[in-house]
Amino acid sequence: MRAIGAARTGSTAKGLAHKPFAWTFTAPLYVGSSLNPINSSLIATALVPIAAELHVAVGSTAVLVSSLYLASAVAQPTAGKLAEVLGPRRIFLSGIVLVLVGGLVGGLGQDLATLTVARVLIGVGTSAGFPCAMVLIRRRAEEAGMDAPPGAVLGGIAVAGMATAAVGPPIGGLLVGAAGWRWAFLINIPVTAIAMVMALRQLPRDAALDREHSGFREVAGRIDLPGVLGFAGSMSALVIFLMSLPRVEWAALAVFVLAAVPTVVWELRRTAPFFDFRGLAANGALARTYLRQALTLLGVYSVLYGMTQWMEAAHGLSTVEAGLLLLPMGAVSALLSRPIARRNLVRGPLIASAVTMLLGAVGILLLTSHSPAIALVLVSLVFGVTSATTTVGNQTALYLAAPADRIGTASGLFRTFGYLGSIASAVIGGIVFRDGASDHGLHTLGIVLVAAGLAVLLLTLLDRRLMGRGTNHPTGTTETPTTETATTETTTMDTTTKENPT
Repeated sequence: MRAIGAARTGSTAKGLAHKPFAWTFTAPLYVGSSLNPINSSLIATALVPIAAELHVAVGSTAVLVSSLYLASAVAQPTAGKLAEVLGPRRIFLSGIVLVLVGGLVGGLGQDLATLTVARVLIGVGTSAGFPCAMVLIRRRAEEAGMDAPPGAVLGGIAVAGMATAAVGPPIGGLLVGAAGWRWAFLINIPVTAIAMVMALRQLPRDAALDREHSGFREVAGRIDLPGVLGFAGSMSALVIFLMSLPRVEWAALAVFVLAAVPTVVWELRRTAPFFDFRGLAANGALARTYLRQALTLLGVYSVLYGMTQWMEAAHGLSTVEAGLLLLPMGAVSALLSRPIARRNLVRGPLIASAVTMLLGAVGILLLTSHSPAIALVLVSLVFGVTSATTTVGNQTALYLAAPADRIGTASGLFRTFGYLGSIASAVIGGIVFRDGASDHGLHTLGIVLVAAGLAVLLLTLLDRRLMGRGTNHPTGTTETPTTETATTETTTMDTTTKENPT
């Protein structure tokens, strides 16, 4: 029996090394990773019909957007930590169940409070997709003996992320227009059912939990439950404060300070903290990756939401027309993400991201309510390149810089910083369009995006790790001198000989 087991193990290992990332493994990860971004943007076209049917002010429906942002910002790193401790497959499946329940609750909801609960459930559930996928991909790559990031697979995750966020508004416009606003929730039911079947059949089972260390106290200690709760409280207060601007919500600011200070003190004293402040300070490459992601997504989401408002209010376009004009952004992002990711490049895509963000911001400065539709499409195309290059470049940088045993938490924080960027875009949009979505407000938004683009460009060009003078080893703990050219040649060879993802 042992000989047979050893033979099977050897055969499995040999097969894994030959084809570690077959479509049966990656398909459920792509679907799971797309649920959060597409739900984030899908609701945009349903807000007005929801307000009309429920007899509430249109402005009050903004809670359906902010509640998912808030839930996701808190739940992403939490899900990543749980995946590291309890197993990524378990957390992935639990998240899918929550999304299914949220879709059902929202589809049957009769008031705004119920819909808000549904959005929170969807936000928490969809937050499991990306960090769990990164844990599974990292473990599979290590089991297959891969030295380089699996570029094609990371490219697929990138497509499932930003590309689906970009196509959310046009899909939502068509779906809501054809079947009603409830399908902005109900669409999650068939999608999660498919994802559930694929995950149960195709994802590798997690290791059995040790009964002696699987009780509530033991798990709470391993995931640092006080740190998780402190992070959740301080992040929630911070998001509420940001989304209240330009009106200052002093109570939210006070709660943030009161929650953040003891949380930081607690985490600094922990040997295995949930939010490793010391580790992040020592790992500059990871910290800069988070910052670049937040600033660039500030620009991308400003176009997704800010320009949509302007096109409808100042340009006189319908919701469906505005969504279709932004469709090129999602298409370009999807088309570029995977081929760029296959080469495992970091610095080149990040420079392209900053430059195209600057070009797109200048384009916004030149737009007026009399600009032809082709001008709007060109801006959308340029920001599609920004979306693809920033997602791929920063995601690969994350994979290389994050410690292998904390890739789940690091991936969750990566998405959290992205949400902070999107929340900041909503805040800035509310400020510049406070007197209406006018040309002046759009041009003010363009100036803000020029400043953000310059910051991203400087943050990329002056980063010594990206300049080739040194880069973080994939373990995230040691540094080795390299150059992007050499890294590109090595990783391309590695992915050719070892990855074989399809």
